[in-house]
Amino acid sequence: MDFAFTHEHEELRQTVRRFMENESTEATVRKLMETEAGYDARTWERMAGELSLLGLAIPEKFGGAGLGAVELAIAMEEMGRVLFCGPYLASVLATDALLRGADDSAKSSLLPGIASGKCIATLALSEASGKSSPASVAMRAERAGSGWKLNGVKDFVLDGHIAGAIVVAARADDGLGLFLVDGGAKGLERSSHPTLDLTRKLARLSFSDTPAERISRGDATDALKSVVAVGAAMLAAEQVGGAQRCLEMSTEYAKTRLQFGRPIGSFQAIKHKCADMLVETEFARSAAYNAAFAIASDEDFVEAAHIAKSYCSEAYFHAAAENIQIHGGMGFTWEHPAHLYFKRARASSILLGDPSEHRLELATILEL
Repeated sequence: MDFAFTHEHEELRQTVRRFMENESTEATVRKLMETEAGYDARTWERMAGELSLLGLAIPEKFGGAGLGAVELAIAMEEMGRVLFCGPYLASVLATDALLRGADDSAKSSLLPGIASGKCIATLALSEASGKSSPASVAMRAERAGSGWKLNGVKDFVLDGHIAGAIVVAARADDGLGLFLVDGGAKGLERSSHPTLDLTRKLARLSFSDTPAERISRGDATDALKSVVAVGAAMLAAEQVGGAQRCLEMSTEYAKTRLQFGRPIGSFQAIKHKCADMLVETEFARSAAYNAAFAIASDEDFVEAAHIAKSYCSEAYFHAAAENIQIHGGMGFTWEHPAHLYFKRARASSILLGDPSEHRLELATILEL
């Protein structure tokens, strides 16, 4: 597979990087992570209007840019570098669920709003176990006249407390289905989770005879497996961006911090740490790009996604931990950003499946 990026890809990367460095500064991140919503509405509108980031992977006929997974991975990587606060990953999951599992009516109704930034959407898949596998879904959907009603709880839902459109996975008599629930629907209670990573919001959604519209036909299990794989691959790209920034912070500090009259970067122990971080980050980048290009070429990308998420999770966590160690006592303080990356790395390693889950799934596929 050819991993070569085009000139347009590089222009997209530079454009997103400039935008993110201006709009997602450390001060902005610290401000937004203390808010209930967890994002800035003005920045979200600019991402949709000026950069078309919210519709990157949405077909042009639905108001999107008509691009694909490679462009999406580039954007996610740049967002990971600056710990972007916003419901972007939630939007990616909801969009992919609609594209792969929803009927044409639902696509026409929801995707233009997502692309324009007017509708914040999310996917409600995991429940009490926290697992993102379609097999773990236990919630039932029942007929209610000409519509449907949902009862039960969805947990750890990305930005579920602010989403205007919630795509819910639930079981009907004919299998696993996708159901659309309005954020203000009767019988829906939403509450934010206290989380380790304050830069990414999770919610608990309780459904009590909540009216819903079924937007899938037949069993949506295979579609949801692909959606989770795509989400894992995009999260892996975000992790690469975070790991790269941790490496940059560490090497910059190692060049300027003096000890015994010389930069600490001249000491062998620090050199080894930085070298290991570099190697792991580059391997992680290759794994994430491999998954993105596999999705874009419509190949069997599930295996590549499992590999990417498992490796990138560990690489990011190690880079974030070493970043704190290299910064010494200062790295442990609230005022320094190192702990923000550490918390994002730890939380992201669990989100959409931890490394052991992905390796188990990979072993099952390969019949090892």
